[in-house]
Amino acid sequence: IGGHGDAVKEDRENFFAASPRLPVAASSSVFSALESIHQPMMALEKLIGSTGVGVGSNNWVISGKRTTTGKPILANDPHLGVQIPSIWYEVALHCAPRSAECPYNVAGFSFAGMIGIIVGHSDRIAWGVTNVGADVMDLYIEKINPKNPNQYEVNGKWVDMKLVKETIQVAGSQPIVQTVRYTRHGPILSDVSPNLQQLQPSQPLDLPQNYAVALQWTALAPSKLGYAIPQINRAQNWQEFRNAAKNYDVPAQNLVYADIDGNIGYQMPGKFPIRAKGDGRYPVPGWTDEYEWQGYIDFEELPKSFNPTEGFIASANNLVSREYPYLITADWVYGYRAKQIVEMISQQTQPISLKNVQQIQGDNHNLNAETLVPLLQAIAVDTPRLQAAQKLLQNWNLQLEMTSPTAALFEVFWKHLLADTFHDQLPKRYFPDGGDRWYSVVANLLKQPNSSWWDNRNTPKVENRDQILRESLTKAVDELERIQGKDPKNWNWGKLHTVTFRHSTLGKSGVPLIEALFNRGVFATAGNGETVNANRWMANKSFEVNEIPSLRMIVDLGNLDNSLAIHTPGQSGHAFHRHYQDMVNYWRQVEYHPMLWQTTNVAANTTETLKLMP
Repeated sequence: IGGHGDAVKEDRENFFAASPRLPVAASSSVFSALESIHQPMMALEKLIGSTGVGVGSNNWVISGKRTTTGKPILANDPHLGVQIPSIWYEVALHCAPRSAECPYNVAGFSFAGMIGIIVGHSDRIAWGVTNVGADVMDLYIEKINPKNPNQYEVNGKWVDMKLVKETIQVAGSQPIVQTVRYTRHGPILSDVSPNLQQLQPSQPLDLPQNYAVALQWTALAPSKLGYAIPQINRAQNWQEFRNAAKNYDVPAQNLVYADIDGNIGYQMPGKFPIRAKGDGRYPVPGWTDEYEWQGYIDFEELPKSFNPTEGFIASANNLVSREYPYLITADWVYGYRAKQIVEMISQQTQPISLKNVQQIQGDNHNLNAETLVPLLQAIAVDTPRLQAAQKLLQNWNLQLEMTSPTAALFEVFWKHLLADTFHDQLPKRYFPDGGDRWYSVVANLLKQPNSSWWDNRNTPKVENRDQILRESLTKAVDELERIQGKDPKNWNWGKLHTVTFRHSTLGKSGVPLIEALFNRGVFATAGNGETVNANRWMANKSFEVNEIPSLRMIVDLGNLDNSLAIHTPGQSGHAFHRHYQDMVNYWRQVEYHPMLWQTTNVAANTTETLKLMP
């Protein structure tokens, strides 16, 4: 959306492309600027939970002109943190009889306590979601009256804050009563966050002697999302779907659409602020109207598409339009998953089947390896161990498959390459996590074999690109021989790249017996965070998977009973129930179960019935 993401991307890549070694003073100013962004974000995450950075999803829809059925096929796999019980509950809502008072005839996935189906299909339409990752949180520096801490300045006048008493119930103790101070922008976060009490602005700004930091965030305003989901569930066509999407305000999503009449579409709904000045990236003065939100982008001006000539639509948290006039965010993902999805669809010369779509959802092709493997094969090595490693790479299909020795070699190499290149020049909290941004940074550096970023400052000699590549490959072989044996045939990516489903409360108790009762794992997985089968691991932490495709859904608009789905780890939230973890193996092998639709098919496959009587 717009060119903003490209501009930020270019700035970041140019920074890492700088050939001369940065002087200490310049390095210090760079990291001071990074710190001014990092500290408030860390403070926010401690207060309100994850801000969603790094969490993605895939969805796409293919026109019947390109499918074997002659009708659209829609696919969706939202990526969320690993957890047990599943965040999703697979459910169908069928009104019997169907009427104006009870119009629902839908199936798909919902959250516990949520009204309606969040992703799924009705008898007429299907839809899926991915996260936009919009920048809808701004920090404002408020000038506080030195004579009255509950007043702040607005355009030269002292204004009273809104004071709200919040009572926090504490088990076995007296309730805690805390007064939350609100300005016109929102709650003051610096009251509870030391990180926001000592700002280090990266841009010239005279901080007031007495100040506080307030958060303006679309999620703190009333939301209409609760109306949007039932409206989508009732929608019968594209126009009704878009009318419902108008209320899908927070969080902003990329919605893909298909219907039984053969139409496909895309709509980005959400509340996106229009700022008078700035892009929301840094804390800004709140005592004037200079940086105020002017309102939100009108729904009719938000990105959309209906029956495009390409015959398909795909989104994976990437930049979806380069000509958009408004700022949605400056931090789009770099589009590796989207590129692979688009290529796998567009390169099909035969009509696309449900089986083809399953293969796309389970694809583990590593686009990072496309860049690095040729260089690894070209460097000179003089030991049998490294020559054997090069031979493994020579015949590799670039798929990060569970049992692949070469996938293990490459991903362990990638971890060491990032450490060998950047750990000597970056503070620990900025060590590379290995995600899409680092794909781009390294791809840019590879074109500059003598860049100072390759040099290890901890050694007296000056290293270049090929020396670091050789050193990192050597370390990868050393590590794999140590943990998986001397024979490369025994190396295995899945044994390193595992997922453990930890119960969000009892599973983190620190009591081994309780954790053993509620947690499930360890399970081998394929892929990484930038493959379509997105099982993310962090190069600055461990190979353990921390984000996954939380569900996979494929809807056949030609025959809804052919639709497929899976989520994980199981449908039940009861630790001793047989359905607590029985989907894990299907999920990690990218297998599915039928999304049964017709009443006769559902009845024929029913094993238990629970009736709730009023």
